[in-house]
Amino acid sequence: MPSRNHLDKVGRNKKKKWTEEAMERALTEVKSGRCTVRQAAKAFGVPKSSLGDRVSGRVTPGSRSGPARLITSADEKLLVEFSLYMSKHGFPLTKQQVVSFASSIYKRQHRRVAFSKLGQTWWLNFRKRQEKNITIQPADNVVRGRAVCVRKEAVDQFFRLLNTVIDTHRLRDLPGQIYNCSETGYQLGRRKAVLSKPTSLGYKPASSSRDHVSVLACFNAAGEDVPPFIIYSKAYPGGVCYKTQGPPNALYGWSESGYVNSELFKKWFLKLFLIHAPKVRPLLLIFDGHKSTVSLEVVESARKDGIVLLCLPPHCSHILQPLDTGLFVVLKQRFASLTGDGCTSDSHFIISKKEFSGVFNRTYQIAKEEEGVRIVKEGFRKCGIFPLNHYSLNEIHLMSTHGISPGAGDSLLKSTQGMHSVAELAAAGPSS
Repeated sequence: MPSRNHLDKVGRNKKKKWTEEAMERALTEVKSGRCTVRQAAKAFGVPKSSLGDRVSGRVTPGSRSGPARLITSADEKLLVEFSLYMSKHGFPLTKQQVVSFASSIYKRQHRRVAFSKLGQTWWLNFRKRQEKNITIQPADNVVRGRAVCVRKEAVDQFFRLLNTVIDTHRLRDLPGQIYNCSETGYQLGRRKAVLSKPTSLGYKPASSSRDHVSVLACFNAAGEDVPPFIIYSKAYPGGVCYKTQGPPNALYGWSESGYVNSELFKKWFLKLFLIHAPKVRPLLLIFDGHKSTVSLEVVESARKDGIVLLCLPPHCSHILQPLDTGLFVVLKQRFASLTGDGCTSDSHFIISKKEFSGVFNRTYQIAKEEEGVRIVKEGFRKCGIFPLNHYSLNEIHLMSTHGISPGAGDSLLKSTQGMHSVAELAAAGPSS
């Protein structure tokens, strides 16, 4: 009786040694009547049983052996193209993100399933099938969080990419088509109050927990805005007054943390940005995509609609994000003056979640004024985004990565040699 090791060796050596082209030629000869199955199999070097299965119709010609793929070859090709597009535009994907995007494709094909079957086995097979198209590179072990200085190499690479995209799409003199979106947060809730003794009788201090509300704002380099997206923590306020008192055409959402996530960003992009942004194309949208995952639906919709997405390098938003460097500072000051936050008087105007949109509406009016438009434009200029000027940044904020060793961080998908360049991807325009 043969040993288990012998059987394993036989199984490993029993690999497919024929090509689909040879099988198709053999099948043609048999169907034409010029050869029998046995003769054609011997002449073209294909298995007689496999050829017989195709002749009888038990196996569809051109079908692959082994277990069926969870997503089709065409969809896998699109996934690779999508991954390379994201990498070329500053969004290198991690393994978890690639599997998540593949799961979205799988669920789209199998709408009744509650969960995806894609996991570690699929990932390893995907890497093996696509080893000529993609490669895995460990992330740099850079301290996460905002540093006093940022990596000069990352900023240089971003400006090279920005320069290529702007020149490819001829946006150098079109400030109305270059947008930046960013998020800023506001803390609500009652703080400790300083009360006189008579007034304090029977006073019950409110809970120290404070609600968080964030605002996703979007402006172009000409100072024109897309209506803001207001995101509440944990739940919407009761009633409808928060919608009627807020900024015109504003959109509302909520998340557990009160910050934007992938679903809320998709809602903002599809229901706010695409509707209120100019119809002229292309448009360039610059944002910090590392804080919230960009969904497959957003990227597909952007490419079809002529929107070029460009991600800022991590930990650089304080010097590269136009809204962070200018308008948000003014909005916070205006909001504080309206609520009395930060003053030393005995009374504070504390607002609730219901009241926030009304107060923010009054705050946001400054963005519509001449001074606010000037501040937005100045933010784009200060960051070197428009007019495009890499040298506008102060060298004191930048440092070299010399001496920083790469760590074993998340694996990132990077394009390999022979694949599309940034210019080629940008020139290709929206996908059909």
